[in-house]
Order: sequence, then C-alpha cells, then structure tokens
Amino acid sequence: MTYLIAQFLQLSLLAQAFIIMALYVGVAVLMVWYVKKYRGDRTAATVAVALAMTALAGGFLYALGHPLICKCGYVKLWHGVTVSSENSQHISDWYTFSHVIHGFVFYWLLTIFARRIPASRRLLIAIIIEAAWEIFENTDFVINRYREVTISLDYYGDSVLNSLFDIGAMVLGFFMARTWPVWVIIALAVVMEIYVGYMIRDNLTLNIIMLIYPHPAILDWQSAPTL
Repeated sequence: MTYLIAQFLQLSLLAQAFIIMALYVGVAVLMVWYVKKYRGDRTAATVAVALAMTALAGGFLYALGHPLICKCGYVKLWHGVTVSSENSQHISDWYTFSHVIHGFVFYWLLTIFARRIPASRRLLIAIIIEAAWEIFENTDFVINRYREVTISLDYYGDSVLNSLFDIGAMVLGFFMARTWPVWVIIALAVVMEIYVGYMIRDNLTLNIIMLIYPHPAILDWQSAPTL
C-alpha cells in the first residue's frame, strides 16, 4: 500500500485528480447497479444509495484534506462575501445557484439521452456526476487552475459541508426541472445567471469560460469592485 501511495504521489496533479474521481465513480456505479438489482422497496433503496453516494463523496473530500466545516469554527446558512477565506465554506453562497442550474441541465440531458431509465436512477446518475465534479474541483489540479486564471486567488477548495450542500442544491434543481414547466426553468436559469453575474461578477457561464479558455478582458472586469 505504501508503494502504491508513493507511486500515486509521483503522478501529475491532473492524473491524480482523474484517478480519485474514477475511484468514486466506480464505487457509485456499483451502488446504482445495486438499486437496479434490488427487489425490495426501490424508493427506499434509491434514497439510501443517494445518501450513501453523497456521504462517500464527503469522505473522499475529507481524505483529500478538506475541512469538515469552515476553519473559522462556525457554520453559517449563507455567506455572501466571495472575496474572503469563508467563501465556499458554509452551507450556501452565491455559487449555490450554479449547482441548482446543474440540476436543471442534468435532468434535461438525462431525459433526452436516457429516457428509458427510470427517473430515480437518472437522479442517482446526476448525483454521481455532481459528486464526481465536486471531488475533481477540489483536487490540487483544479484548485491551482482556479487560482491561476480566475478571480479566486484565495481559493483553497470547499469545505466538506459546502460540497455536500452543493450536491443537495443540484438535487433540488433536478426535482424543480422534473416538476415545473420548461419555460419556467429556462427563465429561472437566465434570471439566476444574470442576477449572480451582476452581484459578484461571476456565474456558472463565466466560471466555465474562465476555466477552459480564460480571457483577460473578463478577468479585468471581474477584478473590479463588486456591489
């Protein structure tokens, strides 16, 4: 085991990130397979597996060295100051809206490409994707990327608590997309992106752009004082 750990640490940060994420996805897929084969109460099994996958993601994040809660020592329901050491450390913040939109997108994509799969298992797949992203996002590779090309200069990763509630926000978005009319969900997503972008000069769209293809003009605009 010591030899394997030593070999792992010699890999690039990107390779380490993908291996960690792949380990989580592998275990989570086995859990979904269990629900498929389970012959008892499917609803109870789905809920149990969803909670187990979320807890497993929290375990991976804790193993990566992320604190259970904010290092400040207390928990807040909402933290609205993005340029601070407490950002992404509490239950919710401005980026929670992005995770709700993740739920919208995952519901629509899985409905289009996996329509024959029951909605309960589509939800589990969405949780796997969201949790895998939370794990990948909190590896050194992505954290360093955030700090290099975005306004998140003081970003050192999420607390476990924050990541778990981010997954919960995605689940909320998934259920909203399943329940509400498409036009309402589209309008809500647009409003959230515009409002969050106006308030903190960042949102899901800008986050994706800056991670994949950072643009100096966007970074300059984001570096200006927010409201």
